[in-house]
Amino acid sequence: MTDVVEKGLKRIGITMSKPVLGILCIIFGVIVLVIPQSLAIIVGIFLLIEGVLLLTEYAELTRQQPSTSGQS
Repeated sequence: MTDVVEKGLKRIGITMSKPVLGILCIIFGVIVLVIPQSLAIIVGIFLLIEGVLLLTEYAELTRQQPSTSGQS
């Protein structure tokens, strides 16, 4: 999962190391434990970011594949 996030961030010009992502996950985890009402907001933000990154990766992969339709 971390690899997907890291690749997606690199595609949009943001680079993060795995330790930085690990620290962010720990921080978000502590926030959720201290303020349980923030769980929905944090999960929502994570899902939005992950969805954008996955769609970006999919678009990049389809752009890299050669088109086979209409060619003999």
